[in-house]
Amino acid sequence: MPRRGAPPLDADLIQGTLDLLILQTLAPGPAHGHSIAQVIEHRSDAVLQVEHGSLYPALHRLEDRGWISAYWGTSENNRRARFYRLTASGRRQLTRQAGRWQQLVRAIARVLQPAEE
Repeated sequence: MPRRGAPPLDADLIQGTLDLLILQTLAPGPAHGHSIAQVIEHRSDAVLQVEHGSLYPALHRLEDRGWISAYWGTSENNRRARFYRLTASGRRQLTRQAGRWQQLVRAIARVLQPAEE
């Protein structure tokens, strides 16, 4: 649930960042889809909420690109679940995308700052 006064961000605002968020979430180790969504929501203080309709197509896209791999396992609820892990190529992509994201954040911050007179 979002913090009071802080509604979830519109999907349009963060479109294109989901891949980066998923790769970062998988950096420490494998996870299944539901836990990936939970981690993103928790770490963003519920500002970012990933719907399954966005998450699973993104996971398939990342798998097709070779940035993650998938395997079947047992979840913490003792249910069969598909787990995803970062590949070596995915780690390299995470480094590239994180660097680009930092550039973008700095550029936007400069634009948002009041102009010097």
